[in-house]
Amino acid sequence: MTLIRSWLTAANDPACPFPLNNLPCGVFSTPGGAPRCGVAIGDQVLDVAGMEKAGLLHLAEKPLLQAAAWNPLMDAGQPVWEKLRSALMGHLREGSDTQDQLAAYLHPLSSVRLHLPFQVTEYTDFYAGKNHAFNVGTMFRGPENALPPNWLHIPIGYNGRASSVVVSGTPVRRPWGQLKGPQDEAPRFAPCARFDLELEMGAVVGKPSSGPVTVAEADDMIFGYVLLNDWSARDIQAWEYVPLGPFQAKATATTISPWIVTKAALGAFRASTPAREKPLLPYLEEPRPMLYDIQLSVELATEGGPATEICRTNYREMYYSAAQQLAHHTTSGCPMRVGDLLGSGTISGATKDSRGSLLELSWGGKEPLTLPGGGTRSFLEDGDTLTLKGQCKGEGYTIGFGDCTGTILPALADPYAR
Repeated sequence: MTLIRSWLTAANDPACPFPLNNLPCGVFSTPGGAPRCGVAIGDQVLDVAGMEKAGLLHLAEKPLLQAAAWNPLMDAGQPVWEKLRSALMGHLREGSDTQDQLAAYLHPLSSVRLHLPFQVTEYTDFYAGKNHAFNVGTMFRGPENALPPNWLHIPIGYNGRASSVVVSGTPVRRPWGQLKGPQDEAPRFAPCARFDLELEMGAVVGKPSSGPVTVAEADDMIFGYVLLNDWSARDIQAWEYVPLGPFQAKATATTISPWIVTKAALGAFRASTPAREKPLLPYLEEPRPMLYDIQLSVELATEGGPATEICRTNYREMYYSAAQQLAHHTTSGCPMRVGDLLGSGTISGATKDSRGSLLELSWGGKEPLTLPGGGTRSFLEDGDTLTLKGQCKGEGYTIGFGDCTGTILPALADPYAR
């Protein structure tokens, strides 16, 4: 697919993350205004809630864009998703006769505040990147036992906290928790000393289920994708995770990018999951490519310092697609709901510079990462700012997600001190 030209000049720049091909869904507010649904186009955000209220968008018998979240629109189903995209294409395409009507509904992106784009109903995080799982397993169990016996057969995951999900730009407070080193006789309560990022993608469920679904049906249920940083307290996790897995170590915050890039916008970038060492059970087999060729990177900026790229990888490195994860999630009959968020698991490539966490980049702290201009990092320090970036490169255009950023704040004083 080539660039679809818009009458908004900025949207036709090959480097612009929000061309007409994209049309990502977000929630924004202007100074003094209430949060409302908007779509990014060029260097502007289009107030689609205002357009619907004025009668310029008619999608259903009842309004779908008046809440400060995209859940009602998602719940209306895929035909309505397609209707919205088609209507916006008509309004924004080069040569449109509604250009003058839309002027009142455009706001510079530089002047608005962005909010969570949807109400997160439930949150599940997976462990579905093979390079990451092998690296972490090698550190703790050696390469011969790096992957658990079930890993090549099912996408492993855990239920996280929907309440922990925040939008890009929200500061993240260093957490307290129980820590116990290998030489300690007993645990102690202290601030996390091994705080980390995890570079992930998040799939947004836009259609509910009431029983098991196929991988193809699961793919149809996904409305779109966001960048996701699954902040992780490695030392808290090391003490708590046996035998039931992550708990408080993953409950501090999960940061997502402010724009949902719809599945329709990503269609030209489909990619297949890798070849399997062991065959999957039939219910997990993919009928068509379910991953996407999304270039990903992580930048780290120390307090007052410049941003340095510390990782570059690609979403197609995943061993299991979001559709496979979602299908597996439903096998027990677990209902999935509109607004459910599925974290992909850390996306690491095969090379050191493509590892999606500091745990891997510093090899558990044994090989600290050297930063330009001096300084090292094994894990995150107070004042560090992490920025996740993602893009797809088409013929003369770019599909972007908006940055996924968070800054580490110091731990609070002991909350239990008397």
